[in-house]
Order: sequence, then C-alpha cells, then structure tokens
Amino acid sequence: MVSRVDRGPVANWWWTIDRYFLAACLALMGLGILLSYAASPAVAERIGLDSFHFVERQIFFMIPALIAMIGTSFLSPRLVRRFALALLGISLLLMVVALFFGIEVKGARRWVSLAGVSIQPSEFMKPAFIVICAWLFSERERNTDMPGTLLAILLSGVVIALLMAQPDFGQTMLTAGSWGAMFFLAGMSWMWIVVFGGGAVVLGLGAYTLLPHVAGRIDRFMTGEGDTFQVDTGREAIISGGWFGQGPGEGTIKRIIPDSHTDFIFSVAAEEYGIILCILIMLLFAFIVIRGLVVAMRERDAFSRLAISGIVILFGFQSIINMAVNLHLMPAKGMTLPFISYGGSSLVAIAITMGFLLALTRQNPERRMSASLKGAGERIPVL
Repeated sequence: MVSRVDRGPVANWWWTIDRYFLAACLALMGLGILLSYAASPAVAERIGLDSFHFVERQIFFMIPALIAMIGTSFLSPRLVRRFALALLGISLLLMVVALFFGIEVKGARRWVSLAGVSIQPSEFMKPAFIVICAWLFSERERNTDMPGTLLAILLSGVVIALLMAQPDFGQTMLTAGSWGAMFFLAGMSWMWIVVFGGGAVVLGLGAYTLLPHVAGRIDRFMTGEGDTFQVDTGREAIISGGWFGQGPGEGTIKRIIPDSHTDFIFSVAAEEYGIILCILIMLLFAFIVIRGLVVAMRERDAFSRLAISGIVILFGFQSIINMAVNLHLMPAKGMTLPFISYGGSSLVAIAITMGFLLALTRQNPERRMSASLKGAGERIPVL
C-alpha cells in the first residue's frame, strides 16, 4: 500500500491521479478483452487462422497500451506538450510516407510497416494534434504577439489535407469536428465559427462529389440499396440479443459479420450480452466525457482547460460514431470503438490519449495556482 507520507514519484502519482478516470479506462480495457473472445474467433477461423489469434494479439497489444497510458500519465503539462509535439511531427511524417510507400488496402494508403508491424500514423496524430492546438489557442490568451490561432488553423489544414489524401473521410470528420469544438471553446468569434462551419459543409459536399466510396456509403445509408450486408447484419445481431443477450458464446449472427472484431464489436456485445451491457459501455464513455468537461470547467490554466476538453471530445466523438454506425444511425465509417475494438495502432493511440488526460487532470493545486498567477503577465510562449 502506498503511504501518504511517501514523497516518491509513484506515491505522488497515486495520490494525485484521477482514479475515476483510471478505473473507467481499465474497465473499458477489460471489456475489450472480454468482447474479443466473443467477436474474433469466427473471423479468425473464416480466414484460416487459429481461433484465438486475434484474442492473443489483443492481449499482446494491451500490455504496451497499458504501459503507454500509465507512463504518459506521469508527465507534467509541459512534458505533455513536448511529447505531443514530437509525436505530431513523427505522425505527420509517417502519414506522408504512407501516401507514397504505405500499405494499400481497398484503395486507401493509411498504414506503414515498421519492423514488420503495421502502424496507422493518423491514430497517433489525433491526440497530439489536439494537445498542440490547445497550446496554440491558449497562447492567444497569454501572448497577443504570437499568432497561435493562425498557426492552429494552418496546422488543421495540413492535417485535413493529409487525411483526405489517404483517403480517410471518417478520420477527417472526427479530427475536424474535435478541432471545431475546441475552436469554439477557445472563445473565437461567431464570424469565424460560421466561416469554418461553411467550410465543413463545402468539404463534405466536395467529398461526396469527388470520392465515389464516400458517395456510395452515404447513398447506401439514405436509400438502403446496394451492399448493406454488414450494417444490416450488425443491426440484426443487436435486435436478436434483446435485453440480456443470447449468452457468452451463444451468438450466431456474429459469425457472418465480416468486421465483427473491429468496427462492429458493439453489435456482438449486444447479441451475446444484451442491451444491458451496451448501456453500461455507453455509460462508461459518457462518464469519461462528462467528467472531463466538468474538470476542464474548473481549470484555471487555459492550456489544460482546452486540452482536457479537446481530448474528451475526441474520445466521445469516436465512440459515438462507432456506436451510431452499429445502430444504423450514420453511414459506415470504419471507426474503431475506443479500447474495445481490435487493432494495435488504435489501442495504443487511445491509451496515449487517455494518458494525456490522466496527466492533465492530476490534482496538483500548487501547479494550477502558479499557472493562474502567471496568466497574462507572461509574454514568452513556453512549450
């Protein structure tokens, strides 16, 4: 047991960490392993792999993910910014590399192979992008000589251009939506909000017009015509589960869902464990988002306030998109359910995202008070 009188780094971490956030993240990780047992064996057998191939890999990736989350949570706000800057630079570079030398899957180049491991750089770009934009927006309040807002706008343009070039319209929507929410929270004028809102509409219309796969997904969602097998099967699995589910291992519809272990794992949860478990999952996501926004409202430091808000909004938007697709409330997006869907890049990236959140929400009154007292009097931006 860690004593309160112990002043070591581990003891300090334990007594300052937000244990509610930590418990919620660990619960989602545990559910990810549980649902991997339910969703992945049928997929593995269908493609000629060992039944528990994806389960074993999910557990394997869970170890570095847990280390990344805990390790990142030890960082101070300044180190969070520096780590995010390095992560953003590496991620953007790898996204450019992916466009030319990446692994092509279904016409998209989103992955690069490093030491035999496939990595999706855009997953790691998202939390780093949010943290750096939060810093740029916060500098607008502290230092009027630094064009923080302009730099955040230019950076968002670079990120969106790279995502559209892959192409990855789902991640573009997620990243742009999270950035837009943070832009609003940063206190920008309504004129800018209208301008960027109009830009988002133009971007959406352009994607529908110029990208056939985007138009196809939207048309299938609106009309119900074409290849809607996976969406229809996922919805049928949810309905068949009822309130309490068919029971562990008793689901049958899950066996024919192509992406049951990734994008449609929420449907598998509903079929085997029922709507009750689905509500629990949604409550865990909602708890993290709502608690994060409440904590952010109490923050005196502008950077921490915006970064915490941006992180939980990003986390919440991604979970909403995945669950909405499973419920046929949105066109299919290929978006993972945080901590629960199979995928090494997604799992580790989400763990880093939550590590940022845990680091920025640690209870340290002295740091927060000093940041507040420095406030507008500081004119040199410190990264």
